[in-house]
Amino acid sequence: MALIKLGANGLAAGVGGKVLQVVTSTTSTTVTVTGNADTDTGLTANITPSATSSKIAIFANVSSVLKFGADNNIDINLLRGGSIISSFCQDIADTGNSDYFSIGNQGVSFLDTPSSTSELTYKVNFSKSNTSGSARVQQSSAMSTMIIMEISG
Repeated sequence: MALIKLGANGLAAGVGGKVLQVVTSTTSTTVTVTGNADTDTGLTANITPSATSSKIAIFANVSSVLKFGADNNIDINLLRGGSIISSFCQDIADTGNSDYFSIGNQGVSFLDTPSSTSELTYKVNFSKSNTSGSARVQQSSAMSTMIIMEISG
């Protein structure tokens, strides 16, 4: 077991990583997709890094994911701006039939290195594999959450 000596500031010597700011977002609005287009879950947050060397830690949890009415699978993605940076759930709920299927909660932890001091928008979207049936998030007003932290580089 390695011991790490902490300095007066509580950080290990030579280690960066101070949390500079924290932004949170929640939503409990039920969102349904009936086609197969990417659909926002309503989980979105903006942060403006203070330095290009900063890293952004994103923790997101999408609640009460389900599908019904067709043989579908669901994809859930984390985006920065309009670009996917993590496809954290791929082909979930692929039952091979049209049965109702509740997946529950799906989460992601992601460390982004945007090299930017411009405002960044992070959001979570989802889609299903075909145009039949439906998929839903935040069923029965379940709460989804996102925490974004700027970490010093």
